[in-house]
Amino acid sequence: MQDRPTSAELLETLADLLEEQLLPATQGPLRHQVRVAGNLCRILEREARLGGPQDDREAELLRDVLGPVAEGSDTLELNRRLAEALKRGQDPALERKAWQALIEIVRGKLSIAKPGHDAYDFQGELPE
Repeated sequence: MQDRPTSAELLETLADLLEEQLLPATQGPLRHQVRVAGNLCRILEREARLGGPQDDREAELLRDVLGPVAEGSDTLELNRRLAEALKRGQDPALERKAWQALIEIVRGKLSIAKPGHDAYDFQGELPE
């Protein structure tokens, strides 16, 4: 572990500087760019803080859906295997189980990329 400040703390400080000091002092297209830079720092800060546990949870959920065939695979490989299984379209039980896992995975990703959007109610979109 690195000493303090952590990368998340540095990014939070940078975002504060951009949003609180630079944004009010800029105009025109530069103002928009400063706002975007501040938002990117916020996303990176949340990823530094939440990304590891979220990645671990994603792998756990994918392994649960795929079963024993998934042991020892990394998250990228697990996603590839699930996509292949879903493309075959021959297992409605797998599709239902995958749907629930993917909802949780997407919520986790949204909690980092776009907080607040992770509360979307997917229930009306569940497959039959």
